[in-house]
Amino acid sequence: MRMRRTDLALEARELWQEQTGAVSALPGVEARDSLREGIPVNTVQVLDERGENALGKPRGSYVTLTLEGLARREEGIFPRSVQAVAAELAGLIQDIPQNGLVLVAGLGNRAITPDAVGPKVHQNTLVTRHLVRQMPEHFGSLRPVASVAAEVMGTTGVESGELVRAVCEKLQPACVVAVDALASRSLKRLCKTVQIADTGITPGSGVGNHRMGLTRDTLGVPVIAVGVPTVVDGATLAADLLGTEQLPDLGEGGGLLVTPKDIDSQVNDLAKVIGYGISMALQPGLSVEELDLLLS
Repeated sequence: MRMRRTDLALEARELWQEQTGAVSALPGVEARDSLREGIPVNTVQVLDERGENALGKPRGSYVTLTLEGLARREEGIFPRSVQAVAAELAGLIQDIPQNGLVLVAGLGNRAITPDAVGPKVHQNTLVTRHLVRQMPEHFGSLRPVASVAAEVMGTTGVESGELVRAVCEKLQPACVVAVDALASRSLKRLCKTVQIADTGITPGSGVGNHRMGLTRDTLGVPVIAVGVPTVVDGATLAADLLGTEQLPDLGEGGGLLVTPKDIDSQVNDLAKVIGYGISMALQPGLSVEELDLLLS
């Protein structure tokens, strides 16, 4: 039987509970809820092989922030969202040396809006490697950061994983932060959640188009994955709306992916939040206002 498609560990845990009818703790998995800057945060930790088998996710930490207020343009939501993303990301890179180079890799296809999160985050990330190297007397206090927009193989002829690996071999970063679009099981989480994980990422997995993974094993350095669900699989959505466990046969619509009608503005808003959040996590001495001046 086909499984409902989701890239979110939070949703994978929900699906396990629904399918098993369990209300107790999932073996090999720990989960907790908290608030960061008034924003709901769910943390799922896959501890061992039991958890990996149950959720279909590699062991590690998965942090999901719910940014519902961003779409409603709540007062003060942008700086709070940036600070929340920065704080959660900082917690996952705390073991990276303070002066270690970080490579930010924006994955996806900028020509297809739901898949343009990565390239747009690349545009909203503060890069400093050249400044630190060329003018250390002025910028030596900043962490060196490089960024690349790793487009899809259909437009470059090169897998994004191969491109990022080649850049890593040249620059020798201490860490990679990879940003990509994800798939959700539910409309309510589309463009309203950000998942940060220390397990790396497989580009295209959200739409069933698996490519070379960006992980510690493939790149040789820690890889932090940041993702936003921008699409939901048509059959998965139909099953949720119908309240059934079995995915319906959509016939010719079996490959249908659904995305919000205002996806353009939502992707732009989220890309800015994530880009600023990554920059603040890597440069904790800078404020949101200072980043706005540097990146505008």
